[in-house]
Amino acid sequence: MIRTFTRKFGKIALLLAGIAGSSQVHAQQDHMFSQYMFNMMAMNPAYAGSRDVLSMTALYRNQWGGVEGAPQTTTFTIDMPVNRERIGLGLQLFNDRIGEYNTTGAYASYAFRIKVGSRSTLGLGLQAGASSFQADLTKVRTDQGNDPAFSQNISKILPNFGTGIYLSNDKSYIGISVPQLIKNKLTDYDSGVQRATQRRHAYAMAGFVVRLSPVLKLKPSTLVKYVEGAPLGIDGNLNLWIADRVAVGVSYRRNQFNSYESALLNGKVYNQDAIVGIVEVQLSDQLRLGYAYDRMLNNLQNFGALSHEIMLRYELGFGKNKILTPRYF
Repeated sequence: MIRTFTRKFGKIALLLAGIAGSSQVHAQQDHMFSQYMFNMMAMNPAYAGSRDVLSMTALYRNQWGGVEGAPQTTTFTIDMPVNRERIGLGLQLFNDRIGEYNTTGAYASYAFRIKVGSRSTLGLGLQAGASSFQADLTKVRTDQGNDPAFSQNISKILPNFGTGIYLSNDKSYIGISVPQLIKNKLTDYDSGVQRATQRRHAYAMAGFVVRLSPVLKLKPSTLVKYVEGAPLGIDGNLNLWIADRVAVGVSYRRNQFNSYESALLNGKVYNQDAIVGIVEVQLSDQLRLGYAYDRMLNNLQNFGALSHEIMLRYELGFGKNKILTPRYF
C-alpha cells in the first residue's frame, strides 16, 4: 500500500495493510492521538458540551514521519452546551490517510447532561455519521505478482453510530465509549483469508488534577484502548501545569501489535510503542496551543519513524466563573 513498495519498506507496508483490516489482523483502525486528553470529542460523544463553552479544536498528526505512506490524520471538532447546559451538541470532521488508503468523514454528537452533584455532571452521549473509505490499490507494487487483493480500487460509504458516558467536574473525569458500533465491510473481495471490516473499538479514560502549590498543578490521565482480537493498548500521561498557562508533560504508550503483525517485523513482539513529550500553552483565555513529539521504542525508529502532533483550541463564551475555574479537561 505504500507508493513504492520496495523491500526497504515492505514490512512497514504490510503492517499498515494489516491495520486496515483482515481476518488475521484485528489491530487498531481508529485515529491515534498523543494529545487524546485535549481531543476527547474524537473518542467519546458524551464529552460534547462538557467544557461549558463553545469549543473548537483542530489537530494534525504526522505519524512515523520519514516513512513513505505513513499515517497522517487531521481532525476538527466543535461542541457547545445548550438548553441551560443540559444538552451538549458536537460535530467531528476528520481525514485519515495511510499509504493508498484515505478515509474522510463527519459525525454529529448529542449528549444528555445530568447534574449528579454540586460540581459534577454525567453525560450520556450518542453520535452518528458516515465516512468515505477510498483505496487506490492498483498503484500498489508487491513482491507477489497478480495478487487479487490489490487488483481493484475500493470506494465505500460507511455509515456508523456510537455511544459513550462521561462523568466530570472541575478537577476530574472518567468515561467509557464505543464510537463505532457497526462492523462495516470495507471491501467486496472475500477469499476466506481477506475479510476487511471495521472493528469495534472501546475506550476507557480517566484523569484528575492535584494541586501541588498555588502555581503548580499535576494532571495525570490514562486512556485504555481495546479492539476485538488485539491486546489492550494503554496510554499513561503526566502533565505539570504552571500558573494555569503553561504545561509540560510526558506519556508512555503501549502498542496494540498482535503476533501476526509482529511476525511481519522479523518475528519480534514489541510490548512498547512510544514515549511522548507534550508542551501546552494557554495563549489567552480563549486560545490554547499544544505540541506532542513521539519517539518509537522499537525497531521502527530505524526507519526514522518519529511522530509530530499539533493541537489548536479556540473557545467562546467565557464568563467570570470560567476564568476563575479553568477547565483542565
